[in-house]
Amino acid sequence: MREDDLRSSDNIEDRRGDANSGGGGFQIGGGKLGIGGVVAVLLISWALGINPQTLLSGAQMLTTDQSQPATPGQRGTPNDAAGTFVARVLGETEDVWTDLLPQQAKISYQKPILVLFSGATRSGCGTAQAAMGPFYCPLDHKVYLDTAFFQDMQSRLGGGGDFAYAYVIAHEVGHHVQNLIGLLPRVQRQEEESDEATANALSVKVELMADCLAGVWANKMNQRHANIDDTDIRQAVATASAIGDDRLEKQAQGYAVPDSFTHGTSAQRVHWLTAGLQGGTLQSCNTFQAQ
Repeated sequence: MREDDLRSSDNIEDRRGDANSGGGGFQIGGGKLGIGGVVAVLLISWALGINPQTLLSGAQMLTTDQSQPATPGQRGTPNDAAGTFVARVLGETEDVWTDLLPQQAKISYQKPILVLFSGATRSGCGTAQAAMGPFYCPLDHKVYLDTAFFQDMQSRLGGGGDFAYAYVIAHEVGHHVQNLIGLLPRVQRQEEESDEATANALSVKVELMADCLAGVWANKMNQRHANIDDTDIRQAVATASAIGDDRLEKQAQGYAVPDSFTHGTSAQRVHWLTAGLQGGTLQSCNTFQAQ
């Protein structure tokens, strides 16, 4: 993926190296883990020999942290290579959704802040841990990312590639879009009133929709810049396939339990990413009416 002609966003809060940014505990709250979190859980499970579904269940508990907020990091576009890449991807998500959301949903796009951190930091949803991967907090409208996660994707999963990394960021921004259109709070209320299997099924629809929204973003970006090719798409598809719930469970225990799925099967994740890439519209991402 070529990103040289993408506009760099300055809506970045860089807390990397801030010794005061971290917090105790091992929690992510206020929303479901995104694509980055699932990959990170897979890496942890392989390293420790723990069933990844056990880690996923604990990581998705909606806990809140009422401690003092982190000291704000430096705002603006970072100068290092990783920070510059993230700023360019974020800038392109801003440009695409600023045009697309009013056109297709009659809602103005509010740009989120992307927080870069190292190790751990505080968020409006609890303590952000690098080990749990990138995630979106709907309570403070921020995406949290430790860029070391991209190195783990490449070195431990054998995946990676610039478009795969961009897909991870775009997926989390997709959750922000869901929050802006009011979907996330509605689903959370439904989950609180549902049994576990129903709540899990709702979570799957939310995550698959975020996959699709990442595809919609890529569709519009490519129309604007013609900067992705078949190799890039294969990288993103491979990433989506690697973190399907069925694949994770089979690797961990030899069989899959569909009622426990929270993010969708490998085939579903690939399907919805592809649906967004091909459709390029919010309407193509209605996972809640799909069979």
